[in-house]
Amino acid sequence: MEFQKTPGWLDWFAVPSAPTFKLPAGAVDAHCHVFGPGAEFPYAPERKYTPCDASKARLYALRDHLGFARNVVVQATCHGADNRAMVDALVHSNGKARGVATVRRTVSDAELQQMHAAGVRGVRFNFVKRLVDFTPKDELMEIAARIAPLGWHVVIYFEAVDLPELWDFFTALPTTIVVDHMGRPDVSKPVDGPEFELFVKFMRDYPNVWSKVSCPERLSLTGPKALNGEQNAYRDVVPFAKRIVETFPDRVLWGTDWPHPNLKDHMPDDGLLVDFIPHIATTPELQQKLLVDNPMRLYWPEEK
Repeated sequence: MEFQKTPGWLDWFAVPSAPTFKLPAGAVDAHCHVFGPGAEFPYAPERKYTPCDASKARLYALRDHLGFARNVVVQATCHGADNRAMVDALVHSNGKARGVATVRRTVSDAELQQMHAAGVRGVRFNFVKRLVDFTPKDELMEIAARIAPLGWHVVIYFEAVDLPELWDFFTALPTTIVVDHMGRPDVSKPVDGPEFELFVKFMRDYPNVWSKVSCPERLSLTGPKALNGEQNAYRDVVPFAKRIVETFPDRVLWGTDWPHPNLKDHMPDDGLLVDFIPHIATTPELQQKLLVDNPMRLYWPEEK
């Protein structure tokens, strides 16, 4: 099937630099995607965008280039609840990938078991209105109750301004919860202001809540340019991510977000994103937890 990319769509960075930061052995890229290829795994009719193809082979070549050992492949919204491309990536990873699926309440127990066998360990609930249509919360709660016995977790994607209205739903979920990209804080506001303080309270009051400190390229207003010759890209995001890493060192994850869907102004160099890590996890101990210990505990507990 032929798919036409959304006009203005930015493809992934073709020749990423080699990071200067050396990742610890066994590091996990805990948030990335595959798109299609559309000819093999068609995009969902209800999608809000049509991406470039971004295959599992490209993803795993990037993993090796950057120095990661493993990946967590998150179902992309352009595939809806058709998880075949993501599951195919897991099956062909030689055990080096786990997955996060999108499912509907019509999913059968047999399908959940098949996904578990392939390496799926969570489901994603997306509340970003420009990306997905609304799913009733009773349906999401029903799904959460069904995946809890499998030991799966729920990944939630939302924007900071929506946390107050979603609070009661999130805090009722019966599983571990992983928040994508720190709940997308507005980094033009103070790191100790009321909006981000509410997110910190969410994590502090609910020890089942984890956060990905990923996607500075989505949150930054200062952008990827270094300052005064220093490697200081996305510097306005650093205080937010650093605070979460230092306050909750055992409940944080990091990922590239390759191939960076829906970016409009620039496509990040994935090597530069890796070099962002030591600015937010400033000691070897914090880096080990963020990149190895935490994702292994969540996604490969049988190996711990």
